[in-house]
Amino acid sequence: MSDGSATTAQKLAELNRRLAEGGDEAAIARQHARGKKTALERVLDLLDADSFVELDRLVRHQAHGFGLDKRRPAGDGIVAGYGTIDGRQVCVYAQDFTVFGGSLGQAHGRKIQKVQELALRTGVPLIGILDGGGARIQEGVASLAAFAGIMRNNTLASGVIPQISLIMGPAAGGAVYSPALTDFVVMVDKTSHMFITGPDVIRTVTGEDVGFEELGGAHTHASRSGVAHYLASDEDDALEYVKELLSYLPANNLSVPPPIPTEPCPTAPEESDLALDRLIPDSANQPYDMGELIAALLDDGYFLQVQENFARNIMVGFGRIEGHSVGVVANQPAHMAGTLDIAASEKAARFVRTCDVYGIPVLTLVDVPGFLPGTGQEWEGIIRRGAKLLYAYAEATVPLVTVITRKAYGGAYIVMGSKDLGADVNLAWPTAQVAVMGAQGAVNILHRRELQAAGEGEAELRGKLLNDYEESFANPYVAAENGWIDAVIAPHETRWQVASALRALRTKRSDLPAKKHGNIPL
Repeated sequence: MSDGSATTAQKLAELNRRLAEGGDEAAIARQHARGKKTALERVLDLLDADSFVELDRLVRHQAHGFGLDKRRPAGDGIVAGYGTIDGRQVCVYAQDFTVFGGSLGQAHGRKIQKVQELALRTGVPLIGILDGGGARIQEGVASLAAFAGIMRNNTLASGVIPQISLIMGPAAGGAVYSPALTDFVVMVDKTSHMFITGPDVIRTVTGEDVGFEELGGAHTHASRSGVAHYLASDEDDALEYVKELLSYLPANNLSVPPPIPTEPCPTAPEESDLALDRLIPDSANQPYDMGELIAALLDDGYFLQVQENFARNIMVGFGRIEGHSVGVVANQPAHMAGTLDIAASEKAARFVRTCDVYGIPVLTLVDVPGFLPGTGQEWEGIIRRGAKLLYAYAEATVPLVTVITRKAYGGAYIVMGSKDLGADVNLAWPTAQVAVMGAQGAVNILHRRELQAAGEGEAELRGKLLNDYEESFANPYVAAENGWIDAVIAPHETRWQVASALRALRTKRSDLPAKKHGNIPL
């Protein structure tokens, strides 16, 4: 009979043996050969050194069919736990493709649910790393039930804690809907794929011949579908983007993003400010890069874009002003003249709502000639889908500051953070044109008969009427006289004016009417 110390030693040895169970070395080698890290490697690279605490490492599946009872690896193909990023607490899980292809069964799914629930209880961001083949077919409906529980937790956590999904391999079928419910989706070029049905099924059902990359690769979802918020060049790039993104976000909806100590914005304009006086071309039809204005307004000129490759006629992303996190929504005249279409409206609406739920002020930079015309837009629902952006601004209670640089016409003026939609501070440059429509269209409608009767003098009359309209209506002063613009400012004053407004609005309090939830036009 062994004595007590020997028994304890034996138990410790058994624990160490169980904890030392490693993955399939051949499978790990194949993973590395594809240019992909293992689940644990990804987690350790994401988190601060020596901060990761793993949970449920000894969990094993309880399934018996199809020979599964003979393969019961510890952890069941998922690494889950908590740690820190830049000293801030987060929860994380990562699917392990080297175990059952990362497929999700009951035990696997329950591990994800537990770490989701821990993140929600403790009010910290949740990061999910997906690399799996979807439902574990051998476990049948148990795997589907696990997916449902995960998605319900995603929904309950939405707007409470930041949720970020890293797609670092395949995500197919029902597995795609959990990341779709999170705040941000990051994909890796060449190694990430997301689709409901794969190329083989599509080929059989519809006859379409499409490959994995074209159907659901990172480029497709970053530029065409808008599912991906960032296209990473490799896994390291993806992990770094997530770390940076988190720095602009609060831990939860009851806290604020961590500010960075910095000096107040100087009242005297600097060279970058003075350059804004030359930004707007003399011709109203000549494009310019709104990115130059964004860089001039943000600390260190740094702008972390979100969905950079999707709907490029509008720019959204994060930056800091006087060290405080701010969300930026800006029309981009260099693409499609900055018009609003379905994609741009939904992109901006989603971003405004994301900022609103996490208490991040929104800075809106406006140069928009209107909504994109055409049967395609009308038939695909620009009325309903464009209304999402209007709804997002109207329900937002965070500080809203709007700057009109040039065109602000018609319904697009209303939608882009106008005063009566709820914006707190509305500024305009002297080059702003706030009107129901542009001069050319307005003159055609208002003076159609006069122009038809002018004969050879039509060109001269049209020029006079255009000038009269622009002087009377296409300017910022009519709106300023009525209080819809709070101030008309020189471009070089913009950074100081915006910083001052955001500083004043830090104590803003605004409540919406009591209701279960609104009925956004989905």
